[in-house]
Amino acid sequence: MIDIEYLKKITVVTKPFAHKVLANLLLWPNYHLFANVDIQIENMERIPRDETVIFAMNHTDRFNYWPFQYKLLRAKEFPFTTVWVKGKYYKNELLAKGLDICHLIPVPSMGYLIEEYYKKRFSKRMDKGLYRTVKDIIEGKIAEFGPAERTALDAIEAMGDNFATFVHEQYDGIMEKVAELSRAALLEKRLSVIIFPEGTRSVKLAEGRTGIAQLALNTEKRIIPVACNNSDEVYTGSLPFARSGRITYRIGEPLSVHDKLAPYRIAEPFRLLSRESQRRYKAQFEGVTKIVMESIEAMLDDKYKQRLETT
Repeated sequence: MIDIEYLKKITVVTKPFAHKVLANLLLWPNYHLFANVDIQIENMERIPRDETVIFAMNHTDRFNYWPFQYKLLRAKEFPFTTVWVKGKYYKNELLAKGLDICHLIPVPSMGYLIEEYYKKRFSKRMDKGLYRTVKDIIEGKIAEFGPAERTALDAIEAMGDNFATFVHEQYDGIMEKVAELSRAALLEKRLSVIIFPEGTRSVKLAEGRTGIAQLALNTEKRIIPVACNNSDEVYTGSLPFARSGRITYRIGEPLSVHDKLAPYRIAEPFRLLSRESQRRYKAQFEGVTKIVMESIEAMLDDKYKQRLETT
């Protein structure tokens, strides 16, 4: 389970050796011997060579960041990358070990914690309907209580006294550690960070979440929008083996607090990924997120467009 103690063991390093192993022993043979994978990065010159950045990429399939990382690594001109990874991928111990070896950053959600604590208490997975109700109650989204809500309250009480307070405190501590690892990657270890603003996989571009905006405004690092097209036709399943095809990444204009994001710049220090900051700077975070998602949207093939409203 991804908790504070687990995150304390996570490290970020400047040149992850496992990335080279993965690129040379799995991706190169897959892309060039066992299949013919043509990876195109349009407007690659927009990616800075001499600084770390935050890549904002749409998330069409399980592996759509791999060809992008591979291409950057083979170019030998850019910093290595790390990736924000959903907590649910760490439920598989073997996969979790591989992600840790690659020095990626787990980002568990509140929902992940609720499900894991429920499983620990009852030794079974949580029903989807019960999960949604429990999560909404803990997040204060339910005002009226019927039978389903009372059942959810019983489950919350069974998970321990003051469980709602406990899980909020755990989540706050976890986010503090994620913030620490992310800042270290960008500012100390010379690593760029790949983030999927949607927070989950979706063929069509979904609504963006504000984590990437918070990181950019906190570190004042540039966001590089990346539109990934056709990776879902190359990586069609849950196994890490690509079939033949072309993947096209389009690079948008870099977004910085010194230019297009200037109206949303936060001049004072703030706690990254904290509930207090999310409340206080909600408008700034949402403003940056909207610009990022519009930039990705504009570069996607029609198959992947959400048809976001533009200003």
